Amino acid sequence: MMRRILVVDDEESIRKLLELILREAGYEVLFCEDGLQGYNLAKKEKPDLIILDLMLPKLDGHKVCRLLKFDTRFKEIPIIISTAKASEEDKKLAQDSGADAYLLKPFKKEELLQKIKELIKDNA
Repeated sequence: MMRRILVVDDEESIRKLLELILREAGYEVLFCEDGLQGYNLAKKEKPDLIILDLMLPKLDGHKVCRLLKFDTRFKEIPIIISTAKASEEDKKLAQDSGADAYLLKPFKKEELLQKIKELIKDNA
């Protein structure tokens, strides 16, 4: 069965890049561009993993992460926070909101795929 990954990012170039990387690696990819859509799609589709930007319209990435992680129906879905914000404060905020991993943009393709494999394998 093909694993599904939800990408929530408001930058089209990032979504296209992730689509290329993830499809090439054999994943099915779902997309949306704001936090509210992302939250609703995650609840509806229950993906195997979510890649979540922090700076999103309507609902920021921290809120989306917290809403999913503190809901028993969705807390098992691994979430990778993907952001250009590198401060320790941002990393701590991501951890506090329940994120499973923190990936700085721009990231290396290998780094992303390795992180996904680790998180999905643990969740299988």
